[in-house]
Amino acid sequence: MFLPFAGCRTRCIFCAQHIQTGAERRSVALTLEDAARQLDLLEGDAPDLAFYGGTFTALPPEDLALCLDFTRARLKRGQIRAARCSTRPDCLDAETLRALEDSGFYLLELGIQSFQDKALKRARRGYDGDTARRACAVVREAGFALGIQLMPGMPGLDAAGAARDVRVAAAENPACARLYPCLVFAGTELAELWRRGLYRPPELAATVSFLAWAISRLQTAGIPVIRTGIAYTPELEKKVLAGPLHPALGNMARSLALFCRIRKQARRLAAKPPLEITIPRSLQGEFWGHKGELAEKYLEIGIDRRGVRWGNEGEFILRASEDESPSELWKNAPGAGDHVS
Repeated sequence: MFLPFAGCRTRCIFCAQHIQTGAERRSVALTLEDAARQLDLLEGDAPDLAFYGGTFTALPPEDLALCLDFTRARLKRGQIRAARCSTRPDCLDAETLRALEDSGFYLLELGIQSFQDKALKRARRGYDGDTARRACAVVREAGFALGIQLMPGMPGLDAAGAARDVRVAAAENPACARLYPCLVFAGTELAELWRRGLYRPPELAATVSFLAWAISRLQTAGIPVIRTGIAYTPELEKKVLAGPLHPALGNMARSLALFCRIRKQARRLAAKPPLEITIPRSLQGEFWGHKGELAEKYLEIGIDRRGVRWGNEGEFILRASEDESPSELWKNAPGAGDHVS
């Protein structure tokens, strides 16, 4: 359920939630009515109920009460299995957190965007890095699973700062992370800064390289990255003036992250090519990269299409073709298979 701008105390310079989510700005009551109709028609396993957009824990009291009552009722009917929401780091009072727990919420995602004071100030987020870090602790101490959302490329955030954000996020040990590279949407204050030459977003290639590193860094720490970039539509492209928007951004970043891990292990193996590799079937759509763009890179490390085998989940094996004793790359590694767009 998307509640664009609902409960927001201020509008950040990059924010265009109604465009990003494709959801119209409307009353919470009407949004709940739509959700009720969808749940009544749903068959099969009960899903999570997720509240995104706006600032959920800062909704007007009457709107928050409607959402919590709705959640409890649908839990009681068995139409949902649990609930989650996203909110700001500076909107976490103890009373609201208790109400969320009592209503079946288990995961709180914090739209932190950055832990760097300079970037937060330029975007007018209204809090600093210390507040963001304390909020992570508050969520965990209240018994919720923690989600962290970051925005590499936002104003005031260079590559080094974005890398620090990923390291800080990994140290907070969240249950999941989302990476949303900054885009320039029409109608935002950031669009005006871009037109005046006061902001320039990172290029697509640089963004893919950074995201690949970030995904690998987080997954190595056991943290699945459950979203990389916003959901692409042709209509969305018409409203993005600048920035690394691409329909296959997540796939490109995950594919490159996977290649870099395999290249690192191939160098450690120090075997002469050709090499043979066994990869889980679940990664078949990512292994070669978007439109096969990584095929030449794999050839450079001695892996061609004849040497690739598709195995079971968690099965990563690399060996020289003449070697009868395979060298395991990594098995059931943290994050293995957690490539959820």
